[in-house]
Amino acid sequence: MNHHGTQVRQQALTWLRDGVKNAEVARRLDVPLGTVGYWKHMDRARRGECPGKHDPACPRCDGRSLDRAAYSYLLGLYLGDGHVSHYRGHRVPTLMITCTQTWAGLMDECEQAVRAVFPDNSVMRVGRKGCSDVKVYSKHLVCLFPQHGPGRKHERAIVLEPWQQEIVDAHPWEFVRGLIHSDGCRIVNWTTRLVGGERKRYEYPRYFFTNVSGDIRQLFTDTLDKLGVAWTLCTREGNPFNISVARRASVALMDVHVGPKY
Repeated sequence: MNHHGTQVRQQALTWLRDGVKNAEVARRLDVPLGTVGYWKHMDRARRGECPGKHDPACPRCDGRSLDRAAYSYLLGLYLGDGHVSHYRGHRVPTLMITCTQTWAGLMDECEQAVRAVFPDNSVMRVGRKGCSDVKVYSKHLVCLFPQHGPGRKHERAIVLEPWQQEIVDAHPWEFVRGLIHSDGCRIVNWTTRLVGGERKRYEYPRYFFTNVSGDIRQLFTDTLDKLGVAWTLCTREGNPFNISVARRASVALMDVHVGPKY
């Protein structure tokens, strides 16, 4: 992973403000074009310049109404299986949520959420082997997903903005559902017991959430705490990547508001 220091970023912003094209700045500094575009977008946003004035209206830049419940669910999906890309030659960033084709209902729900959050943008599915990407193009993606940045999510800090936390606090189950639908699952464990001399099989469901990012796991468990859902940390091979919800009352709550993938 390449780390670009403050001096490199400041030099890039100086050239960008002077009108040098993104591609030329990327070439001069040997920095990915998408990184230069992200720096430019954030710099313009900080200076109060709307980075997408020709794009459909944005809840953050223009005060357009936002389906907050759909956004909370989509934020969970994004933190798990989503990313924002700015490919070479594309003027507009792309949000992609990757869904396995095993769960057709999940793909439908993901697409519905994207359409609710971006009602004036084109939303599409792009099939790949074993999975599909639900995609939307918008110049305002970084406005709505400020966690975007260079590198993988688990290699940088993931912290919600105050306005995002307010939405998650208002719609916590949608957020948890999005995280489970991306990086979680509902499974059924079983065991046997001797009852009256006869061995009987007992089944009990539980939920797992697995993510390498400690910050994302913290967002998940903090939300569970607010909802009164008991959880435990499961370390596998020395890696604390797994959160388990196994107590009967907590599983029952999860079943009401989350449920298995479908």
